This record gives sequence, structure tokens and C-alpha cells, in this order.
Amino acid sequence: MLAVCATPIGNLEDVTLRVLREFGEADLVLCEDTRRTKILLERHGIEAKLLSYHEHNEAERIALTSDAGLPGVSDPGARLIAAALGAGVAVTVLPGPSAVETALVASGLLGEQYRFLGYLPRAEQARAALWEELGRWPHAAVAFESPQRLPASLASLAARWPERSVAVCRELTKRFEEVVPGTAAEVAAQFTEPPKGEITVVFGGAPAP
Repeated sequence: MLAVCATPIGNLEDVTLRVLREFGEADLVLCEDTRRTKILLERHGIEAKLLSYHEHNEAERIALTSDAGLPGVSDPGARLIAAALGAGVAVTVLPGPSAVETALVASGLLGEQYRFLGYLPRAEQARAALWEELGRWPHAAVAFESPQRLPASLASLAARWPERSVAVCRELTKRFEEVVPGTAAEVAAQFTEPPKGEITVVFGGAPAP
């Protein structure tokens, strides 16, 4: 059996009791980064055999975890889950913290629907195409972005839709958590240099024509 385990996106106390029990009972815990997962397990007094996604094993009960959040959402775990299902292996999901939903609620921009964009495009042409697409999307959208690329992405958005509502959510659930809302122009002006930490960006829906 493959158990897909959500882990904290920041605060180590956000892990569920069910996930902790699964870690303790699993023959093997597959990790994105064994060092990150080891910190979580040690914090809760759990001993487990850890391996990276890429190492072969023959365990009967495996717990799959990512560095933060639910495996399979913008991380390599999706390929392993698909392979397990294709091989007839039972897969169960243990839900938990999500940067996507946390950012949406914290931004105040969530309505009846939202769209998840994954990581924002690196190339300006691709970003411009995405802004045009979002210009026709009347609901919120949420994306991940690297701190290094955030200033360029915000400047690009502000150039096309300066009045679009946006919120930059940084270091969610951690000590220096920060949510910066405003128009695209206002928020871009606050992030002219790369910030520190993990970034989730929420875009408000396009205004009605």
C-alpha cells in the first residue's frame, strides 16, 4: 500500500495525528528530501526508514511525503502515484496542510471558484499569454513562484493589469508569515527585490466587463 501523506507547509505542529501514525507504521518513508522529513519526524519522536523518491525498494507499506504540503501537487510525487495505481497498488491519501488553500483564504480573494496555476512561467512571452488568459477568468487564481523571479512576474502583471487585485503570501504558517495585498501595481512596487522564503501568489478575478 502507498500512503500519500501531507506534511506541514511551515509550522511543524500542523501535521495530523493520522500522518504521524502512518510514518511510525510504514516499512519505508519516501521523501523529496530526507533531511527535511527527518526534522519533522525527530520533532515528534518518530523513527522511520527514509529514502529519496529515486531509490528502489521492495517494502510492502510505503508512506510518500513531500517537503511541504500534499505530494503530487507541483512535485515529483505525482509520477510515483500514477505508477503505483498503474501497477495495481492500493493508494490512500492522508490530507493535511496546503499552501494553495491557506493562501487563498489569507488573501481574502477566494470566491466560489478558484484555479490553480502551478508555478508561474519563467519566460516573459509565456507570462504575457497567461495574463491575457487570466483577463478572461472571473474567479481567483493561485500560483507558486520563486523569490528570485517574483519581482519580474509582478512587474509583468502590473504592466498588463495594473489594477488587478493580487496578494503575495510569504512564509505561510512560519514565524515571519506575511500577506501583502493590493493592486498589481502597488504590490509590484513593494517587491522590487527578491524576498526571502517560500512564495504563493493569489490573483483576484477579472472584473466584469
